[in-house]
Amino acid sequence: MHSRTTTTIQDPKNPEHRKTFTFDLAYWSHDGFQKDKDGVFISADPSSTFASQKDVFHDLGRGILDSAWQGYNATLLAYGQTGSGKSYSMVGLGANKGIIPNVCEELFQAIEERERNQEYQVTFSMLEIYNEQIRDLLSRTKQPGGLKVREDQHLGFYVDGLKSVPCENYAQIERLMEQGTKIRTTASTNMNASSSRSHMVITIQFRQVFLDRDLTKQSTINLVDLAGSERQKSSGSEGDRLREGSQVNLSLTNLGNVISALADAATGKKVLHIPYRDSVLTKLLQPALGGNSRTTLIAAISPADICYEETLSTLRYAERAKKIRNRAVVNTSTLMRESKAENDRALLARGISGMAGKLSQEQRRSRPAAGRLGVGWREGPAAGSAWGLPSLPQEQRIMKTLPHLLNVNEDPQLTGVLKYFIQAGSCDAGRAASNAIHLQGLGISDKHASFTNSDGKVTVTPHSKCKVVVNGVPIVTKTKLQHLDRIILGSNSAYLYIGFPSERGSEDLTRFDYDFFQLERAAAEGVSVDKLGAASHGDGKADPGMLAVFQDYVRLMPLVAEANQMGEELKKGLRMELKVKNLAASDSRGHELQKEVMVKVTNQRTREVWIWSKAKFINRKFLMEELYQRFLDGEDSHVAQEDDPFWDPVEVVHLGSAHIWLQSLAYSMKLEEQVEFMNCEGEEEAVVHVCVTPCSPAGRACGEEDVVIDPSELLGKRMDFQVGLVRCLGVKWLKEDAERGIQMGYRIYDLSSTFYTKPVWKMVNPQIEETVQFTALNASQEFLNYLQTNALIVDLWGLQEGCAQLDCSQSDLMVTSEGHVMVDTKKMSTLMDPGQTPSNQISELYMKLLKLEQETELLRDTNRALREENVFLKQSLEKVGSTQQGERLRKSSHPPAAREMNQMYTRPASSDREFAKALKLFYHSMNRARAQLLRLRQEKPPEEDEMLRPFVQQQAQRLKDLGDVLESSLRRLKNDVAVIVKKKRASLPHAE
Repeated sequence: MHSRTTTTIQDPKNPEHRKTFTFDLAYWSHDGFQKDKDGVFISADPSSTFASQKDVFHDLGRGILDSAWQGYNATLLAYGQTGSGKSYSMVGLGANKGIIPNVCEELFQAIEERERNQEYQVTFSMLEIYNEQIRDLLSRTKQPGGLKVREDQHLGFYVDGLKSVPCENYAQIERLMEQGTKIRTTASTNMNASSSRSHMVITIQFRQVFLDRDLTKQSTINLVDLAGSERQKSSGSEGDRLREGSQVNLSLTNLGNVISALADAATGKKVLHIPYRDSVLTKLLQPALGGNSRTTLIAAISPADICYEETLSTLRYAERAKKIRNRAVVNTSTLMRESKAENDRALLARGISGMAGKLSQEQRRSRPAAGRLGVGWREGPAAGSAWGLPSLPQEQRIMKTLPHLLNVNEDPQLTGVLKYFIQAGSCDAGRAASNAIHLQGLGISDKHASFTNSDGKVTVTPHSKCKVVVNGVPIVTKTKLQHLDRIILGSNSAYLYIGFPSERGSEDLTRFDYDFFQLERAAAEGVSVDKLGAASHGDGKADPGMLAVFQDYVRLMPLVAEANQMGEELKKGLRMELKVKNLAASDSRGHELQKEVMVKVTNQRTREVWIWSKAKFINRKFLMEELYQRFLDGEDSHVAQEDDPFWDPVEVVHLGSAHIWLQSLAYSMKLEEQVEFMNCEGEEEAVVHVCVTPCSPAGRACGEEDVVIDPSELLGKRMDFQVGLVRCLGVKWLKEDAERGIQMGYRIYDLSSTFYTKPVWKMVNPQIEETVQFTALNASQEFLNYLQTNALIVDLWGLQEGCAQLDCSQSDLMVTSEGHVMVDTKKMSTLMDPGQTPSNQISELYMKLLKLEQETELLRDTNRALREENVFLKQSLEKVGSTQQGERLRKSSHPPAAREMNQMYTRPASSDREFAKALKLFYHSMNRARAQLLRLRQEKPPEEDEMLRPFVQQQAQRLKDLGDVLESSLRRLKNDVAVIVKKKRASLPHAE
């Protein structure tokens, strides 16, 4: 953020890719700050760009107050991904108060300073929207299915039954917010509906009564902390038979649709429909989004590079919202009209029949002095003593004297809100209302545990088999508690124990956050960074990828515990456990595979097993919560099997992988050994007996005489080898359940298909006895390199009764005339269109082409050998000729000898001419054959199926013609060379 209005974002994967956005205001609050004596964050130095909470309130909060005083409706929305600072901006944390408390506090300060001939009425309501259900955070009674949204012709959308509490000062609002947060925390403990996944809406109705002018001004202030907008990753959840992720982000999606439609309308585009009715949130915010309201959107973003996609999405979201134009008007009315409308609303909202009392103008003027609320507004519980809870000063005094439990929540805003005091003697804790400590949450029993405060020490004792964890370790007997002990009750209700005043010091309690509890719990269960392979590799730095996996593991631990508890209460008979995929796995070159967290689900009755990805588990858990909530509300929780989030169709399960290194094949040596299948945890799952054998085209195993010293000797030659899977030994999958089965599969080099063995059922040591022969017609250097550096990965798959077995589709495989599978076919891929799927005829056609190319290369080798022999013969003849010339000079008087010598010279010359003539004819034939071969190479199979048969026939005829040319040319050359060589050899003894 280079200015107060612009934001620039840079793609961490592509630093040159930058985008700049311009808004009304841009704040930087990531660093450049320090704490003052009261714990408030302030700028570290005058040059710092840090924006404090006071700065944000000065620019935004005061604008909301100004709008309210003028009679306008005002709305403030905080949007952004989880952890980006929405709740911090709206509510604040500790001494750093957010916009909401500051707005409320300054509103009452301004009321106290106003003129005496005016009256002011302030009501406060607080609700939460989670899973499209509305929860009144000022009411202890929970309505099944949540409160309903109604629509009135004059009022628009409103929440039926929502409690609106009149407030006379800021202390009352502060107390209401604290109590509302407690209700929200309790709901979060019960259903894990943390603020990152729920919307909080605070509504302040502010009415100004001008007694001297017979006039009122009405303003509705909506302060909305939206749920986290992180995008649900689709990896691993595609193909899930259930709908994605329940309705947690449904309202955000619909809010985006509304904003987009309104932005289009603002730019002049024709918009037929604004989808306000698609979600509860957009119904309630309709006036704020496209109607009578002055609306501000805070877009909270994170500077972390791993959040680039979410940050970019948030900025684009805000840019669209910036285009919306609302038509805000001052809400004024006369007193008589206002009184009638007020009574109408009361009748509608409360369902009261009969006469509604009306206040006359004289009665209104007899209200208390200015700056105070009318007596008629004193309804509902008083803010300071609602529901019999201790007032804030009382609570603070008790905290200083008694040991107590502080709740710890995933959301820092909800941590430390609940306090359970342990008085002298023994007190029970649990779900039942009769307990001294009334707890809620998954896995909390009616009588869960007992806390005893005696002789200056506190102990905890679990009841029966109830789950109690102290400092990460489950306990089953009476255990003494120490100051700052960490306690987890049930599935995931976490509490920090605060001991007696004598035990306390000046400790920083903030370090005992939710993550601290889960890390401690994971360490006690034997899960650590070291175990997952995320430790440093000698450079002092841990692997960032593995650290992310470890964080995922720790984050999912409580969610899995909650899912198990819900399944247990719903009697689903499932057991879910976390695993790390690819923990000990590597690719064919031995490089470690990317690791990820998965959830293994086991039906304890049928022994059926499913493996869910992280994304799929999270999606399913949302749906489990919906089903469980119906169960808690007493509704029918039975669903059809295909709609049950706890059920999936039976599927094959990956059990492990074995690596068979192929280096011996590069030297034409046989490999036969037993290799372990390693499962995801790096443990042995089974042993496979495998044979990799080089062989002849007929399938005969190569002997020692076929071994090569250098793999390059095989370059360009035909290679045949067999991969045989003999048997599998000691399969744990089959030991666990004798009714199960297995299959094995592997893929080799450049083949796209996986080869699977036939399924074998109900045998702990199954015999496989399956062999496949592979052929490389013209071994390339790349293939030889692959054999020397790569392994054949064989995967072991577990079959369950009712699941579909794995099948290999071999329609795109090329086979030789003997029926062997062809590998190393890159040359052939240049001859054919990769988008086509060739038939067996076309495969055979191009196999013949490759063979002809090899024969052509053989002819070239023969030609080179013949030329070398020709040169040798010439040299021999020249040597013999020089010797005979000397003798002729000495014996020049003998004419018959001279005639004989002349005949000897003429024979080689005539032989050379004959050889040259034969080669010329051969080269001429080869040129024709080469042109024909080139024509065959360039022609591709037609795309239309009906043209495929004529093409195959035409190519087959051309191949036949090419074969005839090559055979006749080769036969003629052989005959000519044989005659010439015979003549030459016959002439040599005569010359000697």
